[in-house]
Order: sequence, then structure tokens, then C-alpha cells
Amino acid sequence: MIIRPANVADLPAIERIVSDAYRVYVERIGKPPGPMLDDYSAHVRNHAAWVAEVGDQLAGVLILIDETDHLLLDNVAVDPSHHGRGIGRALLNFAEQEAVRRGYREITLYTHEKMSENLAMYPALGWVETERREQNGYQRVFFRKSLGD
Repeated sequence: MIIRPANVADLPAIERIVSDAYRVYVERIGKPPGPMLDDYSAHVRNHAAWVAEVGDQLAGVLILIDETDHLLLDNVAVDPSHHGRGIGRALLNFAEQEAVRRGYREITLYTHEKMSENLAMYPALGWVETERREQNGYQRVFFRKSLGD
């Protein structure tokens, strides 16, 4: 597996992966999750999109956005046909390494309060919940992770 910057040719696969990864949450949340509504062509143009490539297939997507004092892990999605192979964990590790490379001491993310799998997983990986609030019509749970010295 390699993780590389996304390009325009990757857009159809990126959009399919995001749709497939988040489709299971539509009924639980009552509407499409935020990542299903994002403009991935803008993320690619802004050099915020990364992809995990396994052989000749894209298996995962990562969106990283520079903020003033931290890196925002805006989205991580794995193609359901590739679940259980460590791709999500590799993308999360890459995001942390990229934050350090860019000079940040902290990385943040948010998830929906009804995505219970994420609410269990992120703390197990060292993320700390910082707040819960409504944002853009979604009930979100915010996390941060310090990246050492």
C-alpha cells in the first residue's frame, strides 16, 4: 500500500469510496453525513486530498486541512471492500506524521455523535474528546491528539 497525494483522475474513485463508506450512516443520522456532501475536486485542487493505493485500486481517502495552530483531519474513509486490512489505521498514522512534518503539535478531527464505532475507536488510539456541539446541522464530537515535543 502507498499513500500519495490525490489527483483529478482519482476523483471518481474518491467519491465512490466516500459514498460507500458513509452510506451505512444515512439512516442512523437521518441525512447524508457531511463527508458525502464535500467538494472533493476542491480538496484535490487545494492539495488537501490523499489516497491509499493497494495494487492498482484506490482503497482509502484522507482529507487534511491546515488550520492556524493544528492540522484538521477532515475525513478518513476506507472502501468497505478493503475493511480489516489496516488501511484506516495507516491513513490515521500518516495524518499524524504529516501534521508533524508540517510543524504542528496537534491534530484534530470530529465525528458525528451517532457514529458509535468512531466514538470507541478514537480514544483507543490516543485521541481525547474535547467537546460536543452542533456544527453545520450535525451533532458532532470533537477530538484532538497531541503530537509530542
